[in-house]
Amino acid sequence: MGPAMLRKWLYLLGMRFYNPRIPERYAFLRRSESWSLEDLRRWQRDRCAALLKHAYAHAPFYRRRFDAAGLKPEDFRDVADLAKFPLTSKSDLLANGREIQTTGDGGRLLLSETSGSTGEPLMFHRDLEWDANVRAAVFRGYAWHGVNPWDRNGYFWGYNLSPSKRRPVMALDFLQNRFRVFSYDEAAMAQFAKKLRSASFLEGYSSMIYETAKIINRHGWSGRFNLKMVKGTSEKIFDSYQEEARRAFGRSIISEYGSAECGVIAFECAEGAMHIVMENVIVEEIEGEAVITNLNSRAFPVIRYRQGDYIELARENRCPCGMAHPILADVRGRVGRTVYGLNGKYPSLTFYYVFKNLGLDHGLSLYYQAIQRQKGQLEIRVEQTLDRKAGRLLEGELRKYFKDDMGIRVLDGQAIRAEDGKVRDFVSYVEE
Repeated sequence: MGPAMLRKWLYLLGMRFYNPRIPERYAFLRRSESWSLEDLRRWQRDRCAALLKHAYAHAPFYRRRFDAAGLKPEDFRDVADLAKFPLTSKSDLLANGREIQTTGDGGRLLLSETSGSTGEPLMFHRDLEWDANVRAAVFRGYAWHGVNPWDRNGYFWGYNLSPSKRRPVMALDFLQNRFRVFSYDEAAMAQFAKKLRSASFLEGYSSMIYETAKIINRHGWSGRFNLKMVKGTSEKIFDSYQEEARRAFGRSIISEYGSAECGVIAFECAEGAMHIVMENVIVEEIEGEAVITNLNSRAFPVIRYRQGDYIELARENRCPCGMAHPILADVRGRVGRTVYGLNGKYPSLTFYYVFKNLGLDHGLSLYYQAIQRQKGQLEIRVEQTLDRKAGRLLEGELRKYFKDDMGIRVLDGQAIRAEDGKVRDFVSYVEE
């Protein structure tokens, strides 16, 4: 048995020990990716009906919410009827976790935790069916790019760990045929780039992939890789990331969109379209906000959940890949963060439009971070060095939205800072 086959069987053996349901769910998703839109919607209808009945019977929080709205699970007859049921928020899940958590499918439960990047972290338990569907969705996405989960891969998910914490991480990485870098010093990055030559894919925080691409390009290490997939997740993928990634790795960063509560919501196909995983979630767009129902969340029902992101669903869902799954056109930014002027208030989504306009109208792709330390004042940090024309264009676009209500200071040539391990396009220190 060759090394590649040994890696495959080692991975499959570990997967069956961890969750034996994954192969079955993966096989199902490979079949369902060729379903018609009508078949997918029927599947969603049946799964959602079962979820609503389960939540009403076993989760007191939902039973109270449905009763207060004068609704019973039987009132749901089609996906369109879901709009009758109450919305839920992260604060609802945090405050009522004990009345939401159930035994799920009755088997083993696995602890899950959100990153806490938007506030207090949420902890809950998911069952094996939920876990299997999430992992199968990821593996299906890999397959669209010719990648197997046991293939050699580079991984960015935490670095600068203490030596005592590195050992178990490195042991787990060995079993999953992956490697990662624990610092950005030149020697570590050179070793990482050398290992990457034999890898099939690279994945992790988008900002870390970008930083690595810059180092690779600066040292002339590009053009040495045969990566089939470079996948970014957990953060916004700026247009400026893509230019560096293409130079370094020979391909763009593809996107996986999801959350701990909702699982994988959408995954980018080989044609560049973010297809919604209709088998696992129902996605609603309400006034631009993502509202998600996790169809597998029997252990901790997540029904009409305000995901916290502004999104845009594509009007045209035809894709050369042939899948009928609707397309998520864009994830625009976080919901609920307010930018304060001297007199007015502005949604943080404003920055999305400012920098999108610069890209579309002027071909100016900037990697940025907006920081507010006091009301009426903004600091715009831009990684690129701006010439006089670019600076005027940026300031003019900002004034278009904020006018004279905001003091604005633009700093170019800046390092963009991570908050809570992730890069945020807007960081506010203003008390709401």
